[in-house]
Amino acid sequence: MQVAVYSQVLKPSDVPFVQELINALAANNVSTYIFAPYLEMLREEGMKFPKEVGAFENYLDFRVKSFEFVITLGGDGTILKATSLIRDCGVPIVGINLGRLGFLASIEKRMISETIELLKSGYYDIEQREMLMLESEAGLFGDLPYALNDFTLLKRDTSSMITIHAYVNGDYLNSYWADGLIVATPTGSTGYSLSCGGPIVFPGSGNFVITPVAPHNLNVRPIVISDDSVISFEVEGRAENFLCTLDSRHEIIDESHAPLAVKKGVYSTRLVRIKDRSFLHTIRGKLHWGHDSRNH
Repeated sequence: MQVAVYSQVLKPSDVPFVQELINALAANNVSTYIFAPYLEMLREEGMKFPKEVGAFENYLDFRVKSFEFVITLGGDGTILKATSLIRDCGVPIVGINLGRLGFLASIEKRMISETIELLKSGYYDIEQREMLMLESEAGLFGDLPYALNDFTLLKRDTSSMITIHAYVNGDYLNSYWADGLIVATPTGSTGYSLSCGGPIVFPGSGNFVITPVAPHNLNVRPIVISDDSVISFEVEGRAENFLCTLDSRHEIIDESHAPLAVKKGVYSTRLVRIKDRSFLHTIRGKLHWGHDSRNH
């Protein structure tokens, strides 16, 4: 088995868990490649490597190396960053949560050694998570106009609200007077959209969620539509430019960039779920559903 290990930041509190992962991979005779900048951090920290490891740097490594898994160390943001490296290569992501909430990075750090053994034994499922794709005449986001979580249009600063005219398959939907608008995948429904009042949508349900950010009209609510739809936008406001995001990446746009359109991406992201750790198990644990604090 050959795996890639990806992370962005090494905190002192993470060191024992990363060492445990390195030891577990070596003990299970797993060929390991580590993201080059992160590998340098580990060496500077004095990490011990029982078995020699390699390094990888970018998307091209995924085209030429036969990785069976990408193990991410961090939170959901780390997984989002990893998707920009994997792109259409289809390598499944194993998200180990060294962050906080972790809806995507659902494997707890106390399960690191056990998880490697479960991967070796095949005791896991792979979920297909649909991506969304941005289309723009200006070629925003270059060759990577994809997002796993969400696309947003937002005002940039403390200026007045913006107006976003939205269309679904060419039919006029609404004009949103708001601080912004979110289009989320089912995966992204537990992110920014949820914090703005959007619903939780189960993976694989084939939907987009359109959620306004601080709308001026209180009768404007989040809506759920089929991900077969093409959602297009025109944005205007008093400011000269606005913010457009795909997951954690952003571009500054102005009215001349319109129209923008969002649709389902041409490839998906694959997430590893350890058996008995379903999406329901994750949201129950993260949101404390069924937990009565009065009894504790």
